[in-house]
Amino acid sequence: MTRFVIEREIPGAKDLTQDQLAEIARTSNAAVESLGVPYTWVTSYVAGDKIYCVHDAEDAETVLEHARRGGFPANKVTAVASEFGPRTADGS
Repeated sequence: MTRFVIEREIPGAKDLTQDQLAEIARTSNAAVESLGVPYTWVTSYVAGDKIYCVHDAEDAETVLEHARRGGFPANKVTAVASEFGPRTADGS
């Protein structure tokens, strides 16, 4: 599977309540389940008027289908070329 970063433009996203985020999560989980193919929602970040999501899927079209089924915007879907972090500096 390929890792994707999805940028979702949602005005007022930073003001979503925990209850609203929980409802979004339930909707996303149901959309994942309905796909019937390998698909993993890894995590999401709320920043300003956007939500950035990290998903693992076979292809970008499957990510877009998840968005359609969930009723979510998917303004930009980008395949991750590589991942690194602090431990990358020491060869770990």
